[in-house]
Amino acid sequence: MERVFAKSTLREFWERCPDAEQYLKTWFDTAMNSDWKSPSDVKQTYANASVLKEGRIVFNIKGNSYRLVVKINFEKQWIFIRFIGSHKEYDKIDANTI
Repeated sequence: MERVFAKSTLREFWERCPDAEQYLKTWFDTAMNSDWKSPSDVKQTYANASVLKEGRIVFNIKGNSYRLVVKINFEKQWIFIRFIGSHKEYDKIDANTI
């Protein structure tokens, strides 16, 4: 079972952008119930996810309206939320370092 740090980040985002709520809740439930041991495991669940370096993965949320960047420690089964925002906001960050 995965552990996601911190769900409050997702909640704060969907309070600002209510149209993302169901999509983020579905992602969270999927992540919590997955047994991802490698980036390829994530890609089997989310084919459109982008795998970056050092365990970072970018998920498209709500048909790519939003981007979710996480860092996964596959060994410990920990997921750290690094960024959630619109596609436009995502374009202003470096997903490899955020």
